[in-house]
Amino acid sequence: MLRSLSVRVLIALVVGLALGTAAAAFAGPVVKHAIELFEAVGGLWLNALRMTVVPLIFAVVVTGIAGVADAAATGRLAIKTLAWIVGLLTLGAFYTVIFAQGFYAVWPVAEAGAAALKAGATAAPDVVKQTPSLIDFVTGLAPPNILKAASEDAILPLVVFATFFGFAVTRLPEERRVGLAEFFKSIGDVMVTIVRWVLWAAPVGVFALGLGVGLRAGIAAAGVIAQYIAAIVLANIGMTVFAYLLALIVGRAPLGRWTRAAAPVQVTAFATQSSLACLPAMIERSRDDLGVPDRVTGLVLPLAVALFRITGPVANLGVALFLLRVYDIQPSALQMVGAIFVSVATSLASVSLPGQVSFFASIAPICLTLGLPVDILPILIAVEVIPDIFRTVGNVTGDMAITVILARGERTVPDAEMLAEA
Repeated sequence: MLRSLSVRVLIALVVGLALGTAAAAFAGPVVKHAIELFEAVGGLWLNALRMTVVPLIFAVVVTGIAGVADAAATGRLAIKTLAWIVGLLTLGAFYTVIFAQGFYAVWPVAEAGAAALKAGATAAPDVVKQTPSLIDFVTGLAPPNILKAASEDAILPLVVFATFFGFAVTRLPEERRVGLAEFFKSIGDVMVTIVRWVLWAAPVGVFALGLGVGLRAGIAAAGVIAQYIAAIVLANIGMTVFAYLLALIVGRAPLGRWTRAAAPVQVTAFATQSSLACLPAMIERSRDDLGVPDRVTGLVLPLAVALFRITGPVANLGVALFLLRVYDIQPSALQMVGAIFVSVATSLASVSLPGQVSFFASIAPICLTLGLPVDILPILIAVEVIPDIFRTVGNVTGDMAITVILARGERTVPDAEMLAEA
């Protein structure tokens, strides 16, 4: 159990919060000062994570677009699959905005809890960027100096530039295109390696940050962290139900067959937190229980596992929307449009990244697009093991749903037989 990095980080957070709370209540000024000095280790660890965001995001967006272009070249079914993937991810992002409005209207983030969580952050609230005007937003999509934009954490124009760059790469002759794509893939792999090295020290970094949160906020931060977990879990469950309905209504899968096919895959996802590990079961159940032809399962499911996380924008944008409540910021409509675009782009681009790597690489750009500090993210990484279970269940449900939808009219099981069981 302790071999799991997620478990070690979660334990480090709990111990750090507990010791920091005890120090605030009973320790003298010397111990408190020592904790504040040790907290600098947490700040160093956080900066080590942040330094990889810009090159990692640029590299994975470029290589992700090159991969999508290659997939689209395989035929009409692949193009339809990609269209459904992008459409559902975008729909999921809009759903998340609506869900957050309702959730936080019913259960607002308490001021005391928000203050407690912010107390552990090393960035001051004044790092929040000014809301741009329409003119600033439009002109800022094409920055005159992309390096300057990157250095200022202007993620939206960076993603826009990377998107154009990626599509331009696909127009090169094959030999040069493959070479350039491999170059950026190598950069992404190098960044992932650095992030893995940094995450190896995550228990120490999170422990140091947890000490600071406990020292300044005490146990009050625990309630708002529990609220965050509830928000992300419920949003993921809602998207899973939506995927279920898609399969039944749009894919016209009989309820009994669909339930028997999806349940074992969902159980596997719950246990493994890995969509890739569920791929064999998804292929078998889609083919044997749902009558999906081999040509559909052989193309759609691997492509969906490679590119499609239906809960990606839901969970990633949901984290940013939670932090907006913590910092009591009201974003403009333009900022939300930018955040939705970035959430879809990073979800597509970061699907091949490991769990903790993809958490930071997917969510930090959204936060930076909204002008939010990312200093609370390490605390949320520590409890990601719980939402990640529901992320994976939603993802495999979405993968199977899109497969059923695209298999309509191409089934090997006669429609009359399936309708008889509906």
